[in-house]
Amino acid sequence: MTASEDRGDLTPDMFQPAELPGGEAETLAGTPVGFWRDAWRRLRRNRWALVAGVLISVIILFALFAPLFTATTGYGQNLGNQYATPSGDSWFGTDKFGRSMWDRVWEGTRVSLFIAFLAAFIDLGIGMFYGAISAYYGGKVDNVMQRIVEIVIGIPNLVVLILVMLFLSPGILTITLALTITGWTASARLIRGQVLRLKEEEFFLAARVLGARTWRLLSKHLIPNVLYLVIINLMLTVPSAIFFEAFLSFIGLGISPPDASLGSLINSAADTMQYYPYLLIIPAAVLSVLTIGFRVLGDGLRDALDPRLRR
Repeated sequence: MTASEDRGDLTPDMFQPAELPGGEAETLAGTPVGFWRDAWRRLRRNRWALVAGVLISVIILFALFAPLFTATTGYGQNLGNQYATPSGDSWFGTDKFGRSMWDRVWEGTRVSLFIAFLAAFIDLGIGMFYGAISAYYGGKVDNVMQRIVEIVIGIPNLVVLILVMLFLSPGILTITLALTITGWTASARLIRGQVLRLKEEEFFLAARVLGARTWRLLSKHLIPNVLYLVIINLMLTVPSAIFFEAFLSFIGLGISPPDASLGSLINSAADTMQYYPYLLIIPAAVLSVLTIGFRVLGDGLRDALDPRLRR
């Protein structure tokens, strides 16, 4: 018996992968989807996050463009039109100086959002690089850097904010500095924990074995893989910054009249809230929608971007 006869009916075609008819292979494997497209698909399923995103977008658009379509400004006084109630002529009414609350509310919203986003970006920028470097080098470097973080965290946040505002003249940059002195520590610890985990992954070990330099390891392998944490943390840091700015302005250490912010508008209306409640309700409502909306949107982004929450 020859070798070919011993193999029987075995042919090369029998070792080719079987093809499923009617596109069943694509059906079983599913359509390949990128990370960001899959995240958007998951985010669309969260209706509350979408509603929050729409409300935030509407408020931002009003803050940017609404004052441009009115003939008045938030600083023009008209003492003959004091405490006018909301109407077709003045949608949000006027304050004790006859200034249009429509213009002042949106100008104050713009200032509060600018401070919040600026402080949040600075916090995340410092925290991301500080946490990544601390986790990457490890050992004594990590110990020293984390002791510094613990010292900064141990200082009461409110005390730091008040001291900065007392030594420096109130203003946008001063408030931003006050918010960022201690605000970066939370993101630094979060990024550090993520980088410590990524250091043990096979792709990072392979890049290090192949001789990748430190900057390339950080910029190409570590930081891109914590980008989703940065986006999530940004959405959760902004409402905290908005609240602290409003709090500082409310107690008189932030934006002071005639300049407007949501906190200063609430502070100015607190004395007359029994007689003219709309002066307080409108900026407080905008502040509430922003803080709640950003937190709901942040939770939705966390569910959509965090790989550990995928099903």
